[in-house]
Amino acid sequence: MNLRCVRFDHPDAIKLNDVVQAEYAERYGDDGDATVLTPEDFLPPRGLYLIAYDEADRPVATGGWRSQDRNDEGYADGDAELKRMFVIEQMRGRGLARRILAALEEDARAAGRVRMVLETGTKQPEAVALYSSSGYEPCAKFGYYRFHEESLCYAKLL
Repeated sequence: MNLRCVRFDHPDAIKLNDVVQAEYAERYGDDGDATVLTPEDFLPPRGLYLIAYDEADRPVATGGWRSQDRNDEGYADGDAELKRMFVIEQMRGRGLARRILAALEEDARAAGRVRMVLETGTKQPEAVALYSSSGYEPCAKFGYYRFHEESLCYAKLL
C-alpha cells in the first residue's frame, strides 16, 4: 500500500469522494455530507489529504485533516478536524483506515495541532469502532451537523 499526499481536487480524490458521498446517501437517505470542504482546507501546513493506492496503483482509501480554531460551530483553538476517512468496500478489514488515521494524527501533531476531532454518525458503526479503539472519546458536538440527532462527535488529544 502506498500513501500519497494529494490535493482534495485531485481526480482520484474526486472519484473516491463521489463514492463516499453515495455511501452516506445510502446510509442516511439524503444527498451525502453537506459540510463545505475546499481544496485549500487541506493544504499543508494547515491540513493534509491522503490517498492510499493498491499494488495496481488504484485509489482505494482516503482521509484528511484540516485546521480549525475556536468559532461559533463549537471548535476549539488548535483543533485538527478529520474528514473523508473512507476505504472502498473491497479493501475493508485490512487496516487501511487505521494506517491513514495514524499518518494524519502524526502530521497534525507535527503541524502544532493539539486535538484531533471528528464527526461521524449513528449509522456508521465501523467508524465508531475504529475511533473508539484508537483512543477517541465522545465530545461536545461541533460543526455542520452539531444539531443533528444522528451526529456523533469524538476527540483525541494529540
